[in-house]
Amino acid sequence: MSNLVELKKELQSLADKKQAEILQRFFKTGKGQYGEGDKFVGIKVPIQRKIAQKYKQLNLDDIRKLLRSKIHEHRLVALFILIHQFNSGDEDIKKDIYELYLDNTKNINNWDLVDLSAPNIVGKFLLNKDRRLLYHLAKSKNLWERRIAVLATFEFIKHKEGEDTFAIAEILLNDSHDLLHKAVGWMLREVGKRISLEKEEEFLQTHYKEMPRTMLRYAIERFDEEKRKKYLDGKI
Repeated sequence: MSNLVELKKELQSLADKKQAEILQRFFKTGKGQYGEGDKFVGIKVPIQRKIAQKYKQLNLDDIRKLLRSKIHEHRLVALFILIHQFNSGDEDIKKDIYELYLDNTKNINNWDLVDLSAPNIVGKFLLNKDRRLLYHLAKSKNLWERRIAVLATFEFIKHKEGEDTFAIAEILLNDSHDLLHKAVGWMLREVGKRISLEKEEEFLQTHYKEMPRTMLRYAIERFDEEKRKKYLDGKI
């Protein structure tokens, strides 16, 4: 029996139908919703992390198969395994994982999958490299590729680099999707928290009047009440 078969059997043994129903609703899997058609078996994230740790030596071909599964937990475990291997691998392994990730963005198709992996794979790989790919992703028709673009910059922010976050935020200012409004606002807030509140405010003062309301609310979440009110009332 292959490791992939064993992994899937172990995940299935942990399935929880009631939890699956909760997750199906939480991740908007109904018709016309952003997660339409996604299937959950009902396993909580800490348990998935433990399974990923147990099977962290899974080969890339099997990880690719797991990442292409219709079951959400399979795809998240695949991503956790990729992160394990990326962190412990040499440059060649990191490159292989990065390329596998980009070849499978259509399967990294919900916000948790993106948020838990994009900084740790795409962001880390590009930290000391050309980042033009992120600008290409930011203009993609695929919602999740656009979210990958901005979330990847979280890794840069952790290294005190906010320029790409601001540049990608500008590209996404007029994005139509609420999930991008939240992601951009969150990353702008992180720039203010980890790098410079002054730089965040410089960006906001230029753009806050054109920002979607949700994006602005996320970006100013850590401001004091009086300042938040001024931004929301357009009186900065």
